[in-house]
Amino acid sequence: MALISPRDRSVLREMFARSQGTARLLVFVDSSAGEKGCPYCGQTAELVKELAELSDRLSYEVVDVAQSPQVAELYGIDKVPALALLRGDGTDTRVRYFGIPAGYEFATLVEDLVDVASGTTRLSEQSRSKLSLIHQPIHIQVFVTPTCPYCPKAVRLAHQFAMESPFIRADMVEALEFPELADRYGVYGVPKTVINDSEEIEGAVPESALLRHVLMAAGVQA
Repeated sequence: MALISPRDRSVLREMFARSQGTARLLVFVDSSAGEKGCPYCGQTAELVKELAELSDRLSYEVVDVAQSPQVAELYGIDKVPALALLRGDGTDTRVRYFGIPAGYEFATLVEDLVDVASGTTRLSEQSRSKLSLIHQPIHIQVFVTPTCPYCPKAVRLAHQFAMESPFIRADMVEALEFPELADRYGVYGVPKTVINDSEEIEGAVPESALLRHVLMAAGVQA
């Protein structure tokens, strides 16, 4: 049974048709873990396959971390299932998904792909200017659940920051799939954003608020 409904397929085809460029997805799975060890690996790969079939502007590759650990290391993949979003020429946008992008997060993935293919974000000029001042690694983790209606806003914003700055990596982390990581960061509600293990944000916040926290983590004057 298809994961994407016929109605959604039609809408998605139109969305991707308006993109000016191309996007590529790397889907990381682990064959050695089996279905019990990674229950959503198969569904994540199938979801991406169905998406890529909707447009010639999208392509994908499934990477088995058990067979290609060097590729996983290159993209900083330490848990599966995972997605890494690249531009069509192979440029890494540093946008990551850990866990299946299901529920509300499916729309987040689609919007991210449109941005990646188009090579643009919807951030303000002020945010872009401030992000250009960052010259040290920043790691943003946004913890979510599929049924959280406020999570997509937090994830989208973090991902757009990563698309704009070569020093920022932004992860969506599905808290229910990775409970040990959620426990480590005290995730009792979502969305929760953690920046470089030093800044924490509860809930979805405006662009200016996330920017302020990111600049603080980077030691840049806001």
